Amino acid sequence: MEKRYSEMTTAELKSEIANLHEKARKAEQMGIINEVHVLKRKIVMAEAYLLDPADFKKGETYAVKDEPEETFTIDYLKGNFAWGYKRGNEELTAYPISLLIKE
Repeated sequence: MEKRYSEMTTAELKSEIANLHEKARKAEQMGIINEVHVLKRKIVMAEAYLLDPADFKKGETYAVKDEPEETFTIDYLKGNFAWGYKRGNEELTAYPISLLIKE
């Protein structure tokens, strides 16, 4: 039975991330693009568990990884997800904290 990311140690998370990167590389070589996208999302989720949610503050604005020109302002945190608003958008959105970059 597989462990949840929240149950893994830092070493286990790093090993899982390396394993997922390898699987994504192989899927990309085989041209299985959907699988690559799924594996990259799993990597982002695992990376979120390597970060401390306390380092992310309500009301602060962050750049969004892989979304140039986009900013995100945190309204609240729930676990390893930040909930808030993209610039110019009134719809509440959630991001794993691993996608947020301090400006």
